[in-house]
Amino acid sequence: MTTNIVDYYFSDFTTSDFDKLIAFWEDTGVGGKNRGDTADIISDSGENGGRLILMKLDATNEIIGSAWVTTDKRRTFLHYFAILKEYRGNGLANDLMDVVMEHAQLLGLQFRLEVHEDNTPALELYKKYGFEYLGDYNIYINRDIQKE
Repeated sequence: MTTNIVDYYFSDFTTSDFDKLIAFWEDTGVGGKNRGDTADIISDSGENGGRLILMKLDATNEIIGSAWVTTDKRRTFLHYFAILKEYRGNGLANDLMDVVMEHAQLLGLQFRLEVHEDNTPALELYKKYGFEYLGDYNIYINRDIQKE
């Protein structure tokens, strides 16, 4: 695919992408090793219909975008949606979201995501794709259940 600034392609995650993917997630601020995701967890998510989509530069295969779609067979969830900072503002997020939505439509389930309330560009993107604010509630997580 081509946008006005860069030639890129989409690929599905393979375990050989893992180290570069973790570095990408850390660089973009959407995640990292502390979240507990492993190459096996990512690969196994595909068994339920999940898909981790990577956007890579044609010339170097560098990861410049990611979106991980998972499902619990009741809902579809979007995780780690990001575009590398130097490529933002050029329509790449729309291109990536188009691929995400195509996959989600194949699954045919409700689609949920979480986004920081001050991330205006992401909020605008998600609203464009039909996402609506769910309600006023807090989300809690226990990342290390073994310590309890």
